[in-house]
Amino acid sequence: MSIFVISQLLVTLALFSDLLSFQFRHRRAVLACLVVSGLLISAHFILLDHWSPAILMLVASVRFFVSIFTVDRRLMWLFMAASVTAVALSFNQWLDLLSLAGSLLQTRAAFCRDDKRLRELMFFGSGCWLLNNILLGSPMAVLMESVFIGSNLLGYYRFYLRRKGSAPVQGG
Repeated sequence: MSIFVISQLLVTLALFSDLLSFQFRHRRAVLACLVVSGLLISAHFILLDHWSPAILMLVASVRFFVSIFTVDRRLMWLFMAASVTAVALSFNQWLDLLSLAGSLLQTRAAFCRDDKRLRELMFFGSGCWLLNNILLGSPMAVLMESVFIGSNLLGYYRFYLRRKGSAPVQGG
């Protein structure tokens, strides 16, 4: 099995964790799924020899884990500085700046007190990562990020846009 195929399998596993993440109402459950997903995605980028996004996803996993327990803004700034430093030290191409933008938006999201704002900022950060994955040519990462965005939007609709008192839409 080629390294590329293994990388795509890892990101497929991350897809399932991402899919679950935004179907939880509580931010701690969302963040716990994102820890697992981030580790798998980091390994995916390592196998593809894209070190800036790999390091950013590793930092993201630690960040999501820490933000389960605290929303202290000082830690948010520390993780933002760690992300900028990681990209500065591993910079290889302009796409690294796109993954940095996504990481910074998602860092801000992780330290939001409520899941609504977390979901909103994660949407925009995910857009940066989606474009990054398209331009890097990782088909499963594109699918994963697309599913992640879709899951986020579905959860946002379920928890914030659907009229209160209306029956959930039944699939059939």
